[in-house]
Amino acid sequence: MVFDWFKRQTRAQPAEPADRDSAATAASEEHASQHPVEAGPQGMEATEIADAPPSTAEPAAAAVEAPLPATTAAEGTASESVADTKEPTEDDPLAWAKAAYAHLKAQQEQQQTPPAVPADDAPAAAPEVAPPPATAPEPNPLGMGLLARAAAERQQRQADLETVAKPPAKVDVPVPASPERPRGTDVASDTPQLGTFDADFTWSAEVLAAQGRGVQDVSIEEIDWLGRLRRGMEKTRRGFVTQLLENLGDDPLTPEVLDDLEALLLQADVGVEATDTALAALRQRMNEDVLDPAQGLGLLKTQLREQLERPIRSSGRSLLVPERQRLNIWLLVGVNGVGKTTTLGKLANLAVRSGYSCLVAAADTFRAGAVQQVSIWAQRSQVEVIANPSTNADPAAVVFDAIGAAQARQSELLLVDTAGRLQTRSNLMEELAKIRRVIDRLGPGAAVESLLVLDASQGQNGLRQALAFAPAAQLTGAVITKLDGSSKGGVALAVSTEANLPIRFIGAGEGLRDLRPFNSFEFIEALLATAR
Repeated sequence: MVFDWFKRQTRAQPAEPADRDSAATAASEEHASQHPVEAGPQGMEATEIADAPPSTAEPAAAAVEAPLPATTAAEGTASESVADTKEPTEDDPLAWAKAAYAHLKAQQEQQQTPPAVPADDAPAAAPEVAPPPATAPEPNPLGMGLLARAAAERQQRQADLETVAKPPAKVDVPVPASPERPRGTDVASDTPQLGTFDADFTWSAEVLAAQGRGVQDVSIEEIDWLGRLRRGMEKTRRGFVTQLLENLGDDPLTPEVLDDLEALLLQADVGVEATDTALAALRQRMNEDVLDPAQGLGLLKTQLREQLERPIRSSGRSLLVPERQRLNIWLLVGVNGVGKTTTLGKLANLAVRSGYSCLVAAADTFRAGAVQQVSIWAQRSQVEVIANPSTNADPAAVVFDAIGAAQARQSELLLVDTAGRLQTRSNLMEELAKIRRVIDRLGPGAAVESLLVLDASQGQNGLRQALAFAPAAQLTGAVITKLDGSSKGGVALAVSTEANLPIRFIGAGEGLRDLRPFNSFEFIEALLATAR
């Protein structure tokens, strides 16, 4: 089983078809991607991954998922009791959080418990070696002198000592082979563990419950990520939310309170258009009815989420997910220092952990050490890199070779790293347009995405970058990074409203797992989370 972080659900690892042009196989794979396969009967082995694409980075050509461990009687009783109990809803968030914590704790303990070894598979005990029988002294030969007899006894004692000290014969005990690591597991970072039942967990559980998630559908990975996101946006929230609550107070909203709220939104780099739209809705509602602070905050969250969702709905894709049975090419662009190479490495790790075959093109040939940096990131996720070691190589030529390699290996995702460039340098922007032309010519059937990587700490400058990169790179989305080191996380709203770019991924940390698909509800809740 693999947790697909693009779709945020657990699914069975699909077998790679031998012929990708088969329509029947493609249809079955499409059905499997839309409807995750549940775990089969106990003891049934998962489908073997066959005909894996050749890659020097992959540890094995095929991997078989180990059968599920047997469930003990106590665990079965606990599962039945949980199933018989009515699942709490978001109306009682604390009870829902407690039920989710109990479910995840039982799941983690079951995974950490080693399966019992059957009697037939138990290693055979080494046979006991009987001590050597005592050797009777040889009879004294007739006429043997005293010295000769003493020498013969010494030789006999020495032979007896050597026989006793001789180690027993070596017995080869069969050692059970460890199961091969299936493709999609993260070998570069530890699996997140369930922590204590603290404020981070309860907040994360409330956010998942508010989205209609069931207790049985929650995973430790999601709880861990939401906690990271909430902690990562602390700098943005620290001053913004505190002043917001002070301005709202306990009395109904007034025009003066909305004026102060407008200043706060602009300071957080939400943008003029997003601020005006949100406040216009608040003023209209305030003219119709009296709004208390809680209602005003709830209406503000709804308006901000709507502005983030509008470009996502316009794109026709709620989630940016690599398509199966088709080459996907994701081009990462942006100015120097925004974290393109780091973002590429995290995306590669996300793809591998989600069960997709991935390849990286090191097309940043201008910056010193860029190829080595992307190679290190790719190595951490066991992803192969296509690069040109020569100095000042043509980036378009690297992309040309990478597309050919991806097609030959039948890779599902090709991530292209590009050199950082200022939006005012026309020659570098033309080089970016050349790369895009190569992609369009060599991969006419590929699903191409051009993602602009933005540093949240740059604020409104990120909006100007988005508007400048759009013509050359044919942008289709944006990635917001370094939310944990910025107090201006509201720039995501400005990019969505004024540049009309859907936010596809966000990063809130420097770790390999600190990049996740964008969720507007979770982002706004983390942005406006109150202290606990």
